[in-house]
Amino acid sequence: MEIPVPDLAPPGSHGSVATDGKHDAFTAARRAFWARSEGAAASSYPTDPPPSSRSLLSRLVEEEYGTGGGARHHGPYAAVTPQDVAVARLRNRVRSGRTPGPEECVRLVAGGDGARGAVFDAWPEVVRLHGGARATRALRSGFRTARDPGTTAVLLHLAAAAGLRPVPGDGVLRLAAGGSRKVRHAAWRLLARYGGPGENRLRTAEPADAYERLLLEALRHGPRPWLRCSPPSSGLFVAQSMLMGRFDRPGEGLSGGLSVLLESVGEALASTDGIAGVLTVVTACRPDLEDDPVLLRRRSPGHWILRLPVDADRPVGPQDIGAHREALAWWAARLMSGLGRPLDVLHVRYADDGSLALAEAARRVGAGLVFTATPDPHRQMTELLDRPDADPDRVRLDLHRVFLADRLVDRADRVVGIAGRGGTAELLHHFPQLARGHGARRLSAPPEGVAPYAPPPGAAKRCGSLVDRIRAKAGSLGAPRRTVLLSVGRLHPVKQQDVLVRAWIESGCHRASVLVLVGGSTRAPDRQESLMHDRIRAATLGEPEAREHLLLLPALSNADVRSLERTLTDPAHRLRARYVCASAKEEFGLAVLEAMEAGMVVAGPERGGVPHYLDDGVNGLLLDTSTPRALGRGLRRLLELDDGAAEAMARRAQHLVRTEYSAAAMARALADHYADAAPRGRGRGSGPCAARGGAHVRVWGAGRSDPCAGRAPRARPGPLPEGLSGFRCSAGRTPRAPAAHGSAPTAGGGVRAGATGRGHAAAPQAGRPGARGDGTLGASADVDDVLRCLFSFVVRQCQTQGEERGRPLTDEDAPPVGPFQILAPPRGEPRGERQPDRAGGREVGVLTRHSRIVQLLDDHLLSHFGRTGSGVASAPRGERSRPL
Repeated sequence: MEIPVPDLAPPGSHGSVATDGKHDAFTAARRAFWARSEGAAASSYPTDPPPSSRSLLSRLVEEEYGTGGGARHHGPYAAVTPQDVAVARLRNRVRSGRTPGPEECVRLVAGGDGARGAVFDAWPEVVRLHGGARATRALRSGFRTARDPGTTAVLLHLAAAAGLRPVPGDGVLRLAAGGSRKVRHAAWRLLARYGGPGENRLRTAEPADAYERLLLEALRHGPRPWLRCSPPSSGLFVAQSMLMGRFDRPGEGLSGGLSVLLESVGEALASTDGIAGVLTVVTACRPDLEDDPVLLRRRSPGHWILRLPVDADRPVGPQDIGAHREALAWWAARLMSGLGRPLDVLHVRYADDGSLALAEAARRVGAGLVFTATPDPHRQMTELLDRPDADPDRVRLDLHRVFLADRLVDRADRVVGIAGRGGTAELLHHFPQLARGHGARRLSAPPEGVAPYAPPPGAAKRCGSLVDRIRAKAGSLGAPRRTVLLSVGRLHPVKQQDVLVRAWIESGCHRASVLVLVGGSTRAPDRQESLMHDRIRAATLGEPEAREHLLLLPALSNADVRSLERTLTDPAHRLRARYVCASAKEEFGLAVLEAMEAGMVVAGPERGGVPHYLDDGVNGLLLDTSTPRALGRGLRRLLELDDGAAEAMARRAQHLVRTEYSAAAMARALADHYADAAPRGRGRGSGPCAARGGAHVRVWGAGRSDPCAGRAPRARPGPLPEGLSGFRCSAGRTPRAPAAHGSAPTAGGGVRAGATGRGHAAAPQAGRPGARGDGTLGASADVDDVLRCLFSFVVRQCQTQGEERGRPLTDEDAPPVGPFQILAPPRGEPRGERQPDRAGGREVGVLTRHSRIVQLLDDHLLSHFGRTGSGVASAPRGERSRPL
């Protein structure tokens, strides 16, 4: 589903009105913020006063989205801390594109996961703008004042990510031998950049478990030979992610419909035109790694599973994934750069720290990014949290999630929504920056889909056993049988199985039906599952009839769930079955779609994405799931539905799903988005560029350390097509390394231009006097033609020699002879003087010049990058020219 992107609403129209017509001060503040950022007068977009003047939310929203300072607030704010205010102001600056200084970032690292997430996001741009020397000094100061292992570990991660050495080698060695696992692992990663003693320490370190064995192996040797997949050379190599829960156990813990969706869509994508292969990125905790240390496996033809190691004793959840943010980014970049061919596009679907880590990894390896944005928790911020008695931790967590969503939107090459009643209009209401940032582009909300049903081996026997248990609850053949109400989903408060049980009992529906709940783990239930079991037991206390007709089943495989649904609707079993979903909301509701496809009459929540495909009274029923009383009314309506009407609804629902909601259709829609997001020259189709994925290089100026330095170098590309690359970067956004390919002398003595990468083309064009159609220079080539080809040639040589050395090149690397001879005087001769940057009073040291050609080339580089601030970074006066 696609709609044109509209402009923001005119001033004062409905900035503070939610899509359901209620006042929404939180959304009003966000819309006013982005209106101001676009230059509108503040008085034209007034921020409505919040309903509560004493809530923690209103205080922090003023700092994040307003002018700050807290001038309106006098009186007690028991939950507000100076750290809260500092983090809110940092987020305000990051959203505005005003990059903070490294000293402020280092100071905030001690403030917990919320602050560290903002620093993690901003750090590459901080180093790029302020320089490696200043960032190193800030980190060195941070190490002196660090008081806890978590802060020390994050500082080590920041140093390693930017290729900085703020601590002497012997100091890092001491940290690497310490007792804190976080500090030890971060120090190991930094030691890998020190060479010599650092490498010796890594060779002699003794791992304590499977995680440390894999980490040391990756640091010592890089990705192992078996960490290879072999997708075809043509088409896109794409990745999708699910970082919370176990991929192979839907319905247990945090594993829900996403694992089912990624399984079916991954297989469908692998067989879609233009897609070479699919990589599903998941996590593996220490117990999982002990059981199975293999990190890459083929799931099906063209579909691989990549497991990112996590140093935790259980699968990570939303509350603790922030503690693994930096390590996940390192692992993802390390492993994705060693798969045998470059990754083209990475798709993340949740606004959490894990997705931000993968987005940073995509930046490091030069892959495009697609983000599925949802207005969650945006929809209910004002309604649930704008109260003086709101849980402070919940307020902080949800503001952090909103910030993460904004950063992922800013980083993404393509933003998509989830099809629902509000569609992309609701997305634009809660993400006003999308309307401004995407211009005339069209936002899309591709519908989800289900894979065709294929009976698994042994399904009949397993389902037969389950149906016998259900039939025993429903009653004997001689008596009127009870209706079977089936509900499938992970045991979690948002799924509201406890509310469903209470509504079933309080409405009296337990006297006429059997309630079957499928979900949860019986082997090792997590905290949320244990909580739901306790609530369900409490709801049935004093209700022996309800307990007798309630059946709790552990999570089943998706194939077994779909087999059970078909068995229950089979007339041969003479069971009257209905499907009910009692969730507080469903973004889309894949389990509801699967029940519809199986031929069951379904009832689902009216809030969220289910109304997009379920029409009340036509192909199912919509339920008010906000309270047990309202849900009980819906259950009675479902039970009172006569068999004829139920059968007609089920037929219409089944036809809709089978014709419009297939996994193959979703895969085709996603493939179009991936082609749009892939770096130019790496889109769908064949040819050397599609096969290779393209090389990426960033040109760094005086005093600048590349934040991407240290990543595993890519394999040397093969022959290159014509074209040159340039940078394309919006204001306030960290630029991704562009695709800049080299050139090689041709047989005729000319210079062949490099491959077209991301950004605007800058190649000699056929038809110009000095440019030939094959990319070489003719006799009438002018200076601009020469400079363009020289630029391509130099960038490629810089990249090639940097790969061979395993580090960025510096001006001391210029050889006495060879391709750099025209760019630097012989060793021992004086270097040329730097020239001021035209952007304002700073100096740029791009290439040393000793001839007119090189000076013109330098000017050409500045014209491409220096004036826009997107490529060559300038340095304060007096700093040495460092990496190219």
